[in-house]
Amino acid sequence: MPNKVVETPYPLIDADPHASRVIRYMRPSDYAVWAGATAAAPTALYLWDKWDPSKLKIRTQLRLGGLLGFVGGFLLAYQRSSFRFWGWSENKREEEKDFAELSDRARRGLPLYGESDQPEWIQGVAYRNSAFSQLKFHVFPMFNLVNHPHHGTDPEKYKPKDEPTSSSS
Repeated sequence: MPNKVVETPYPLIDADPHASRVIRYMRPSDYAVWAGATAAAPTALYLWDKWDPSKLKIRTQLRLGGLLGFVGGFLLAYQRSSFRFWGWSENKREEEKDFAELSDRARRGLPLYGESDQPEWIQGVAYRNSAFSQLKFHVFPMFNLVNHPHHGTDPEKYKPKDEPTSSSS
């Protein structure tokens, strides 16, 4: 079955980026969102307790709120970074970084998206399960942890360009 081509306002970098690439390509604004969510959850619980006092010590609840804010902030930052890989938000910085990284791998003769000891059919299953999974984090957080060749882009663009030879005949 052919993959559905999604029209995006910015160029597609990777339809199913590996989790390590998504984290490596995070911007400072993603970290700010992560930190903001981490701080917002216990702050909201504290203010809620001030508005409607429970007359209990809420230290454990604040710690749990901090943990949930940390996890939720990470998922939100991960999703924002993924949107740039998909071309759903401005991604010029990521596009340049991706081209430099994968062109270097191609020049050195390495597989563009890493090597995998998984059989080809497992790589396909991993791709089908994790493609666009960042949109379903509220149901089941799933990350692409398998190197596979299914990324929705043409790998030829990363191959070294042949130098034009000048012939003096």
